[in-house]
Amino acid sequence: MMLVEQTPVPLAALPVAEFKDHLRLGTGFADDGLQDAVLETCLRGALGALEARTGKAILQRGFRWTLAAWRDLSAQVLPVAPVAAITGLSITDRDGGASVIDPGRYRLEVDLHRPRLVSVSLVLPTIPVGGAAEISFDAGFDVAWSGVPSDLAQAVLMLAARFYEFRDGDAEMAIPQSVAMLSERYRVPRLFGGGRA
Repeated sequence: MMLVEQTPVPLAALPVAEFKDHLRLGTGFADDGLQDAVLETCLRGALGALEARTGKAILQRGFRWTLAAWRDLSAQVLPVAPVAAITGLSITDRDGGASVIDPGRYRLEVDLHRPRLVSVSLVLPTIPVGGAAEISFDAGFDVAWSGVPSDLAQAVLMLAARFYEFRDGDAEMAIPQSVAMLSERYRVPRLFGGGRA
């Protein structure tokens, strides 16, 4: 299995101005943009860390997931949530020949933690031996920062501030308890001792 981010978060979608306000950086000076590259790096680091912790894409973008077998023949849990749309499904054989699957044969089952690709009939398309399924989808809360849930947005800013404060690498970078508390409800629930299906 391999998950590839097709479209990185654009700089325009990052809350650089909000982060400057959060840090209480001075404004109105000739060198206002001097720290922007460092702030962007800290924000991207915080987004990545919280996305890994929660299994959620915070800002919406495209992903491509390749897998060699279905875990369930009628449905497949997707590796990232929340999923806004499945944009494509194709099956590749061992020789690299690809068949695009008609979107009428599958649908998205929306879920905050475990969205699924579900067959409209009894089973998903067969993946041949040595072949793979490639699922393309858009995942994330919103394309704009204003659409990100406020507690998760605050967690990103707080963690980015910690990265900014210790950007020289002198401190141990554990997730602060306050950030963990804000992001806890977005973590995938562990049911009956298991994880993602």
